[in-house]
Amino acid sequence: MANKNRTALVLGGGGLAGIGWEIGMLYGLARAGADPTGADLIVGTSAGSVVGAQLTAGPLTLPELYGRQLADPDGEVPAGMGATVLARYLWGVLRSRDAEAYGARMGRLALSTPTEPEEVRRAVFAERLLADDWPRARRLVVTAVDALTGEFRAFDRESGVPLLDAVGASCAVPGVWPPVTIGGRRFIDGGVRSSTNADLALGYDTVVIVAPIAVGGGPVASARALAQRLTASGARVALITPDRAARRAFGRNVLDPSRRAPSARAGLAQATACADAVRAVWPA
Repeated sequence: MANKNRTALVLGGGGLAGIGWEIGMLYGLARAGADPTGADLIVGTSAGSVVGAQLTAGPLTLPELYGRQLADPDGEVPAGMGATVLARYLWGVLRSRDAEAYGARMGRLALSTPTEPEEVRRAVFAERLLADDWPRARRLVVTAVDALTGEFRAFDRESGVPLLDAVGASCAVPGVWPPVTIGGRRFIDGGVRSSTNADLALGYDTVVIVAPIAVGGGPVASARALAQRLTASGARVALITPDRAARRAFGRNVLDPSRRAPSARAGLAQATACADAVRAVWPA
């Protein structure tokens, strides 16, 4: 008997706009008969960690999740990155020798920035996820970075970390939201290492990467570079990135709650054009 084709779905970071676009895209792919959400492994980074947890651990169906993106974003606090924070991101990219050094630089930014309390953000994630335990049927991996050392962490059910804390850490944008305390350590956004961390799917036969942010730079690996690495390892890979209409829907600030609904609609509209690429790699 042939070995089972092991499948992975990688969901990248991209703020509230990215959450909306990913859910719209996944809903559209499902309606087009190219549904990758039943993957054996789901890797979630930042926005993707929210979507991954909602898909695998939450009580809502994909159509319900899509409808939720179109509703008023009550409880979501508008946020953005000022010029000073963006300059420190760029400086960190230029001055860091590797992803871990960059993570430590971004950790220093996060630890030195006044933000709202951790418990306030945790309540926001409780409302987003509507779930407080890891899925049992499939493996969900949520990425984060140690704010002190820059070390990369991949949390899953076996890590002993509460799901809400893991997702909160993965979404803790440096300079915007507070680092999340886990086991006495402080953690920040997994997107500091990569917007997708798709290399966690190495060893899987088929990988679909949904990446609201496709670019990288310096020590931060791009979605395309990691897709090429997976392909070189022998995997069948489909990489989905926003089209022009989706990028317009995102606007200038992906952390703006008002961009969530238009981004979800843009993802749904774009899905038709992406379905063939998914069907080409996904096992029947």
